Amino acid sequence: MSLDHATRTVALPPSLSPARIKRLTARIAAGPDATEVTTTVPYTGNPLATLPTSTPDDVEAAFARARTAQSLWAAMPVARRKAILLRFHDLLLQRQDEVLDLVQAENGKTRRDAFLEVTDIAIATRYYARSAARLLAPKRRRGAIPILTHTTELHHPKGVVAVISPWNYPLSMGAGDAIPALLAGNAVVQKPDTQTALTALWALDLMHEAGLPSGVWQMVIGRGSSIGTALMDNADYLMFTGSTASGRRIARDAGERLIGASLELGGKNPMIVLDDADIDRAADGAVSACFSSTGQLCVSIERMYVAEAIRDEFVAAFVARTKAMNIGTAYDYSTDVGCLTNRSQLDTVTAHVEDAVAKGATVLAGGRARPDLGPLFYEPTILTGVTPEMTLYDHETFGPVVSIYPFTEIDEAVERANASAYGLNASVWTRDGAKGRAVAARVHAGTVNVNDAYAAAWGSVDSPMGGMGDSGLGRRHGADGMLKYTEPQTIAHQRLLGFDPPAGLSQSAWASTLTTLLGGMKNVGAR
Repeated sequence: MSLDHATRTVALPPSLSPARIKRLTARIAAGPDATEVTTTVPYTGNPLATLPTSTPDDVEAAFARARTAQSLWAAMPVARRKAILLRFHDLLLQRQDEVLDLVQAENGKTRRDAFLEVTDIAIATRYYARSAARLLAPKRRRGAIPILTHTTELHHPKGVVAVISPWNYPLSMGAGDAIPALLAGNAVVQKPDTQTALTALWALDLMHEAGLPSGVWQMVIGRGSSIGTALMDNADYLMFTGSTASGRRIARDAGERLIGASLELGGKNPMIVLDDADIDRAADGAVSACFSSTGQLCVSIERMYVAEAIRDEFVAAFVARTKAMNIGTAYDYSTDVGCLTNRSQLDTVTAHVEDAVAKGATVLAGGRARPDLGPLFYEPTILTGVTPEMTLYDHETFGPVVSIYPFTEIDEAVERANASAYGLNASVWTRDGAKGRAVAARVHAGTVNVNDAYAAAWGSVDSPMGGMGDSGLGRRHGADGMLKYTEPQTIAHQRLLGFDPPAGLSQSAWASTLTTLLGGMKNVGAR
């Protein structure tokens, strides 16, 4: 990739003034003598913000305030909660430039990728605000005895939900999991990743401007090793997005406390390009699938299986598009690829590629860091000849790196796509929609997109999204994405006759009567 397709770093935009940053950090639940931590701008390595960190005592105090606020919030009619969230939706769209600057400055992604987070939260907010009354409303259920048993299903809020959100999608993850929890009547105590905490704090600040009562949503800042136990010990439910290793520990601890947890974890996501695929469309889709947010996307494609019959043509088209991408920094829409977010990710990407090359893999595009652009830039990279002894063969890279493998039969492609402990997202490309959906149904993944990378399934917020296998437990989006934050309750009112024999009827006669009744219900098709 040449410098002809590179943009050098630029200064922070005026919107990120010290006064605005100070206003946001004031919303952190931390004592006056808190230890401070400084975050940096990934593009340049320059300091961005100094944040107070929370102690375990600060976390406990935040939960205490949240419990007080939650009882009043839960008593508020759903229509009022909906109105607050819809005001948040409108403010988000009106003030999007503020958060776009923040996301880029904290994460290092392009403005296009940052804007997709704005659209994501707008869609999710609108969906849950307008679905909450229906999802939470009491529902009549079939009773044990027709007519005589009146059965109702209710949904009560869990109480105070802990949300632990990652750095890779600071707005989508920083607000997306809190929104349905809040609409369901819960309070939220959230620990965003420190590096991207300002974006989450901006969402919280905007929610207060929209009318959210004080104490209902709070932010704590700190390492999991410092405040993770306090979050777990006080939560009524826990939502976590992060690594599989951390997710296992959280699942274990939640099990000990007998509370629920929803976990979206790692992925090594496959893309299958069938021999009848539209090559230009598939090559364009591959660029988005592999390199959006510099590959730091849980649903990003890292393995690509291409039909042998079109392999050469597809690879040529994909490589050409990748080499033409504009890599660099700009607080506008002029770049295609930003940088990685932290040194750890750069080290992982570098180590995975160097290991693969040393063991015989071929680099078709990229394959090197770009310190001339900034400390954390790495070129979008395409590899072939990757074999099982190479680290990136089955380990998640979480960067702008993809490996291409040929196949001859569809069964082979599906088998290889499923040969992973992970099962988060997948992509299938074909001109035949019915065939694409049939192949998708055979792929072991929580979401599978046909002729799209990931946005089609992710943006279908009326349908559940989550992982299989080592990619997690539970779902976000859809009814599950809200109802997981509730305690279902069944109320059954038995009228007139019960389950004991009526007066004057023997037990044996009553049993005979019920036997006839049950048989008759089956014969007339009753459920």
